[in-house]
Amino acid sequence: MHTVLELINQYGYMILFFALILELIAFPLPGELIMTYCGFLVYDSKMSWLLSILVASSGAALGITISYFAGTKLGLNFFKRHGSYIHLGQERLEKTSSWFNSYGNRLLIFAYFIPGVRHITGYFSGITQISYKKFSTNAYLGALIWASTFISLGKFLGPNWEKFHGYISKYLLIGSLVILIILVIIYSYKNHKDEIIKFAYKYMAKALTTFHSMGRIKVTIAFISVAFLGFFALVIGLIQDYLANELQQFDKITTYLVSVVFDENWDFLISFLSYLTSIKILIPLIILMIIYISRKGIDKLLEMRFLLITIVGGEVYLSILRYIFKRISPSSNILENIQYSFPSKESLIAIITYSFITFILIRHTKKTWVNTALVLITILVCILSGLNPLYFQTEYPSDVYAGYIFGGVWVTLNIILLEIYRIIPKVQS
Repeated sequence: MHTVLELINQYGYMILFFALILELIAFPLPGELIMTYCGFLVYDSKMSWLLSILVASSGAALGITISYFAGTKLGLNFFKRHGSYIHLGQERLEKTSSWFNSYGNRLLIFAYFIPGVRHITGYFSGITQISYKKFSTNAYLGALIWASTFISLGKFLGPNWEKFHGYISKYLLIGSLVILIILVIIYSYKNHKDEIIKFAYKYMAKALTTFHSMGRIKVTIAFISVAFLGFFALVIGLIQDYLANELQQFDKITTYLVSVVFDENWDFLISFLSYLTSIKILIPLIILMIIYISRKGIDKLLEMRFLLITIVGGEVYLSILRYIFKRISPSSNILENIQYSFPSKESLIAIITYSFITFILIRHTKKTWVNTALVLITILVCILSGLNPLYFQTEYPSDVYAGYIFGGVWVTLNIILLEIYRIIPKVQS
């Protein structure tokens, strides 16, 4: 790989062009890494951004075109003669060709981002006799998007391109796979609509029967219990990563991205976000909720008690967690005053306070649009609360993430206990 990068330093666009041709023909070359490095050279003013994208996308387009015509000329006869041995005989090949001609060509746009898949899509497009017009439209657009993404990524990351390339590429791969799955679902729905609807009605009927038999309260408990288990599983994974010291890469990348996206012009706005979890906001909010519960609450004293336990207990819970993990804050002065930051106070208190309040409000509100708005506002507030320590680097990104996860465990546990204590008197009577 070092040799390839040296060649790029010497010959630039020519190596970029031929490397991508060879990769799309199925030679084992790291095209994405090469393009990212070229993006770094763009950052370093040694290459042109637009020209690099043009050269890279042209190389990728030519490479996949060669593989397309190779599949057209050589592949079809082979599969007609020998395809039955691998369950891809002429009849199935014709069906596959028909499907790929109608829908599969759209996958060409995203297939570039999936290692292994991009190397065969050209051949398979030719083998299945997809028309060149449909092939070229999507394949060339995909080549342009692919090249633009990684060259721009290298330019964006600058000197950190090598450090962060692999990490970001992984998420681009995941995103592409998600898009492919969505496209497959859309295709399946279009072609098997009646069967899917029939299947859905059957199981929806069962779900409604279960819902009515269990009652709203039990369904709520079941839903929150699933959320609790999800958060708990994430906590286990997070603790393992923390003990294995595997959070540093996540912290470096997130800190770098935040510093790039938000400059000093955001100081005032992001400073204001700290009020979302401050005493000045939380105390009036708790008082308002107590007043609300006293007027509209179902089990007033019980709900007030759990409101205080959840929020005030959350502060104690935070202190205990920080004492256990003892992770020193990045802004802490070791010589004067050591402060711990794992998990983040802002994100933990935000998800605990606002999620519990939202649950109480939803519990007493039957309007769907109001409930939806409450959930969306809560999610937004929680996200914004975690942005403040990231921007000012008073806590590590993994601290903020831990705050959400540990806070999720605490708030869902308290909601479950609230509903259980609500049910107990009815069961006993």
